[in-house]
This record gives sequence, C-alpha cells and structure tokens, in this order.
Amino acid sequence: MPDARYSGTDNLEMMKEAVNYNRWLVQLVRDRARKKNRLLDFGAGVGTLALELARDGYRVECVEPDADQREILSAAGLPAHADLTSIEDESIDFAYTFNVLEHIDDDRGALRHLARKIRLGGSVLVYVPAFSILYTSMDRKVGHLRRYRKRELGHKVREAGLAVREAEYVDSLGFFATLAYRAFGSGAGDINRAALRTYDRWVFPASRLLDVAAKHVLGKNVLLVAERTV
Repeated sequence: MPDARYSGTDNLEMMKEAVNYNRWLVQLVRDRARKKNRLLDFGAGVGTLALELARDGYRVECVEPDADQREILSAAGLPAHADLTSIEDESIDFAYTFNVLEHIDDDRGALRHLARKIRLGGSVLVYVPAFSILYTSMDRKVGHLRRYRKRELGHKVREAGLAVREAEYVDSLGFFATLAYRAFGSGAGDINRAALRTYDRWVFPASRLLDVAAKHVLGKNVLLVAERTV
C-alpha cells in the first residue's frame, strides 16, 4: 500500500451518514475482538470505524497509505502507519479490513503481509465488495480493481496461511440496489445523499434480515473471518 492520494475521499465522507450500516460494521468487530486485544484497522480511511471502536475502549491502531487521511487519524489521536512495515510480526491479536483489498493490485501479497502480523490464534476480518456483475461507475471512481466471489476470497486467504472460520455474502438487498445503480445511477460514480439515507434507514435493516436466507447465494459484499493457526 504505497503512500498515495485517494480519489474517493468525498465518498468516504458521505458514507459517514450511513449510520445503521457503520454501526453494523463496528459491531462485526465488537462481536469478535476483546478490548484488551491489539487491533489493527488495515486501510482505515478517515477513521469512521476506528474512532468508534477507540471511543468504546478498544486499543486500535491504523494503517492508511493516504497521507491526508493519515493526518486526520493522527489528529484524532489514533496511531497511524503508512504501511505494514512498521508493525512488528506476530504482534496483532485482531485485524480488520473493510473495503480495502479491492484497491490493491497485489491483493495476495497484501494478505500474506497482513497474515504475518497476526499472533498465533489471532484473527483477521475481511470485508470486500462482491460479484463482478455489480461493478459500477462508483467502483471506477474510488479505484476498485475487482469485486470478489466468496470462494475466490477464501482461496486467497488460505494461500496467505490463514484458516477460514466464517465466509458469507451480506447485504442481499444491496445486490439489487447496486444493479439498479449500475443501470440508472450517476455515471460520475457519485453517491446521492438522500438515497443513501433512505437505504440506510429502511432498506439495510430489512436486508440484514433477508441475509439469513440469502447469505450463501448473493449479497453486495463478502464477509470472511480467518484465524492464524500455524
């Protein structure tokens, strides 16, 4: 993750308004990590999730290659690294990475490097966009190189030396909403603020209920949790 300017910062700022969605992402970490753990947010952006966890008493530090965003993290009191080289091997209890791997050309190499930072028995939570058919102008704007299938992501995580413990699709209604955005949305890849608020308030909670039945078939994202066992 070389130091670089990120083209989608305005979308990140807009996504702060997705209150239910962000609360759920934070809860994914809370459900799997302990406050005494050393946590790593790999690709922390402007700190939307890391700040919430830190306020909740978790020991979080961040890796963020974008210098401007790293400055925001540091100003908020979060330890912020430009890349993984300054993190000692086998020192992290729990790492999470939300919508980051799709930006990295060598995602396999990034997963191997991240896996080396995890203690024996520690875990990594990976959350990425799903299904190439859902690739839209928004993906292009923010620099997404790919979307994933669950099997593909699991294979890459195992190649990195981690054992997959959970893998499922999430946000099933988001699958159809993204198809609609691809057909009718902004060609510039912009987020409509009113549509985002409506989706977050009404559609996303319903989507989470539907995920119980759809999680093995489809969703807007892939959620995977892996453990370092050797």
